[in-house]
Amino acid sequence: MQLRYNFRVYPTPGQRIALARAFGCARVVYNDALAARMDAYRSGAPRLSAGELSKRLTESKKSPERAWLAEVSSVVLQQALADLDTAYRNFFQSVTGKRKGARVAPPRFRSRKDNRQSIRFTRNARFAVTEGGKLRLPKIGDVAVRWSRVLPSDPSSVSVVKDAAGRYFASFVVEVNPESLPGIDTEVGIDLGLATFAVCSDGKTITSPRFLRRAERKLRKAQQALSRKDKGSRNRVKARVRVAKAHAQVADTRKDFAHKHSTAIIRENQAVYVEDLCVKGLARTRLAKSVHDAGWGMFTRMLEDKSARYGRTLVKVDRFFPSSRICSDCGRVDGPKPLSVRTWSCPCGAVHDRDLNAARNILAAGRAERLNACGGLVSPAA
Repeated sequence: MQLRYNFRVYPTPGQRIALARAFGCARVVYNDALAARMDAYRSGAPRLSAGELSKRLTESKKSPERAWLAEVSSVVLQQALADLDTAYRNFFQSVTGKRKGARVAPPRFRSRKDNRQSIRFTRNARFAVTEGGKLRLPKIGDVAVRWSRVLPSDPSSVSVVKDAAGRYFASFVVEVNPESLPGIDTEVGIDLGLATFAVCSDGKTITSPRFLRRAERKLRKAQQALSRKDKGSRNRVKARVRVAKAHAQVADTRKDFAHKHSTAIIRENQAVYVEDLCVKGLARTRLAKSVHDAGWGMFTRMLEDKSARYGRTLVKVDRFFPSSRICSDCGRVDGPKPLSVRTWSCPCGAVHDRDLNAARNILAAGRAERLNACGGLVSPAA
């Protein structure tokens, strides 16, 4: 399986200029190829293939208007064409129904005003990690890397990314073998929420950190300072970077939180059962800010990826399963309950905590679904 390893890089002022040049050239090549395909579509001409676009790129390098494209690595430009081809393929597969998930929009032109820029080098570019621990990139030089861990194998590609906060990252794609953890007997059902981030069926709880809520005062002051700056001024650029850095700090802490807890859950349980929440739908309600701040989608994706890597099982329970209305003791289905109801009593005499009861029901439903998927019996034997 393929994994991505991200590291912070610190290019020199000269290397930043070379990277900015590479970002711009890749953007121009992408936009030129997109314009050519759109013109061919409007005129009714046959669709331009990737090979034809590559030939046009080679010819454009020889013209005086695009001679500066030769100043950057040719692999970067070819990868820009590959990105356009992938974007069109995803769009057509989405339109025809071959691609699952949300509908993919057609490719759009890239803007030089985008705060996030990236380029990609493959093995054909002959990038390398030097003995001194620097990343050697063609026509850019040896870039200093802050290594936090060792790459498990030789990378097949590396992407250099500049984010909105002005930070640079090197993202390596490496091939690794799945590492199966020793088998254990514990299983857990997880109920995700807002007041408490997660409640496990074994009684453990994970408090909601509310990173965005805690940083709202700092973000508000930074945004107010930005709104006072004149458009086009250097002070406005500095203020925009300060806002971006504040948001990046919130996003980084949220991602670190999700990584730590997802790893702990996968290591401590052989099977994990979670509810398949419709995050997009919940993000359209009055709880949108809290839903986005919780990061449920990122957390469940991490559980899914790590379960596949470490030989664990992850089962998603249907989002319409009434986990909060079923008594985990007798199985009776009660009526709907507003979010303000945190505890409720069943006629059988059991008093339930709403989230803990839901986690136990998710555990039972996940086990039944897992047995059914493996060919077992869901209903008890007569």
